[in-house]
Amino acid sequence: MSPDTALADRVHRRVLDEQPGAGELRRRIAELTRTEAPLLDDDGVADLVDAVAARTIGLGALDAVLADPAVTEIMVNGPGPVWVERHGTLRRLDLRLAQAEVELLVERIVAPLGLRIDRTAPLVDARLPDGSRVNAIVPPLALDGPCLTIRRFGARPIGLDEAAPPGVAALLAWAVRARCNVLVSGGTGAGKTTLLNALAGCIPPGERVVTIEDAAELRLPLEHVVRLEARPPNAEGAGEVRVRELVRNALRMRPDRIVVGEVRGPEALDMLQAMNTGHEGSLSTCHANGPADALRRLETMVLSGSPGLPLAAVREQVAAAVDLVVQVARVPGGRRAVVAVDEVLPLGSDPGDRPLAVRSLATAEGLHALPIRPARGPAGPPHPAWLAS
Repeated sequence: MSPDTALADRVHRRVLDEQPGAGELRRRIAELTRTEAPLLDDDGVADLVDAVAARTIGLGALDAVLADPAVTEIMVNGPGPVWVERHGTLRRLDLRLAQAEVELLVERIVAPLGLRIDRTAPLVDARLPDGSRVNAIVPPLALDGPCLTIRRFGARPIGLDEAAPPGVAALLAWAVRARCNVLVSGGTGAGKTTLLNALAGCIPPGERVVTIEDAAELRLPLEHVVRLEARPPNAEGAGEVRVRELVRNALRMRPDRIVVGEVRGPEALDMLQAMNTGHEGSLSTCHANGPADALRRLETMVLSGSPGLPLAAVREQVAAAVDLVVQVARVPGGRRAVVAVDEVLPLGSDPGDRPLAVRSLATAEGLHALPIRPARGPAGPPHPAWLAS
């Protein structure tokens, strides 16, 4: 039986006024509950203690949803039912939240991070302590009330063999060890970050890896990792540190490889320059419908921050920097998987007259019998003989 909402509200207000320590919180909630409702039985007191404690130190009614390891996404579309993605399928829960509850959840997430969300700054990106990514948007931009989207951080790492056929997984593992620069592309929720974690697991031990992210999600299974995270402006509009600045700073940190969680804008140029200046074997992701689209998006992102650059020069940078583009997507059954691996071909003698081109090395069904360019890095081994499907 659900605890009485009015009673929970009263107890919650008194707990907030008193601010008991974490060790005393549940005991004090029980005492206040018995004071407010002396006729409530022990089971009712226990239920109300759980509800108020969740409101105070957790995410309220969403705590139970977050405890389900099968849930990969939680969507709160204003007041009303909560939606989740479970096993690749959207489902509506019986759980319903009032507008005040949603506003409280949003504030509880952003306040400890020093972020601000209100009518003058109505959207924010944040993350939970477990690494899950959070997006919140409130009125006037959200017409039907505050919206909250939580993308869960996978507790169990996924290996390459789970995301690609055996031959394709072996190709990708070889490419990482051979210090190929790899760009992972795909749609929202396609599993780009998950695959990036899996690829990083193939980096030889002992290498120094610097990761750069807008919101930290990567958990690389390596010994020597330096994690950098961009910072949004504070309530006064000051203190912003963008991904582009972090990429430039990473070059001064003696990295063996640089991993950019996602390129979305002008930082694409800095990433390409890093790949072309002695940091082979770098990894990154971007949103795109396919490998060829990913290269065009890189061009667009570079030009958005440096409109004076000639297109031919940008294409030369992309062709020289990126070796492989790996496309990930949702496949039937809700699973995320590698659906294509394309090699970026070198430009012709007149790059201004020829767009960037790719050649398919692999699909979800397996490998093609095609040679791959040797990696530029000093550790790049000769091409393996097993590339035939």
